[in-house]
Amino acid sequence: MKLLSNPVVCVALGLLLGVGTGIGVFWSEAMKLARVVRAEQTVAHEPVRPEKPWDFWTLEIENLAAELKDQKAALAVREQAVAAREERFSADQRELEKTRKQIEALRVEAVGTLVEFEAEESKNLKTLAKTYSELTPKAAVGILQKLDETTAVKILYLMKSDVVSPILQEMGSSPDPELTKRAAQFTDRLRLVKAAKRTP
Repeated sequence: MKLLSNPVVCVALGLLLGVGTGIGVFWSEAMKLARVVRAEQTVAHEPVRPEKPWDFWTLEIENLAAELKDQKAALAVREQAVAAREERFSADQRELEKTRKQIEALRVEAVGTLVEFEAEESKNLKTLAKTYSELTPKAAVGILQKLDETTAVKILYLMKSDVVSPILQEMGSSPDPELTKRAAQFTDRLRLVKAAKRTP
């Protein structure tokens, strides 16, 4: 009892009780914290499963999920291939359109050139027709028989009828059967050309 009445002893006992109580409380909280940490570590090491609207997970479902994932990847690859083909098709279409325009431009140019040639040819034929009209029928026959039939008919068509008739008579009266035959061909073709010109 004398010890308890000693202030120093009382203070020492108070300190011991306080420290003991603090250690006990600290230990209790530390154990709780350790249990929480272990629980979190356990959850963290569990395999992560995709969210699902059901509360069970089986191997079949995992296989189905993997299969769907593979199908999705394959579909993406096919979509890329289709997009690439469409791009190539569009490029081919653009190239074809470009080629078509080039061909059309060449055609227009060719038509223009042909018209120029025809105009120049017509001018030359008229000059020849005028020149041959001033020749004697015999001299004109000598030149015409050396020309191709189409050119000769064009020249005769551009000449006046009163000039053409003596030339054809000269050819028809020739002892050369080829020249006589050609005179008949010239006559037939001239008739056809004149008939075509009169047709509206």
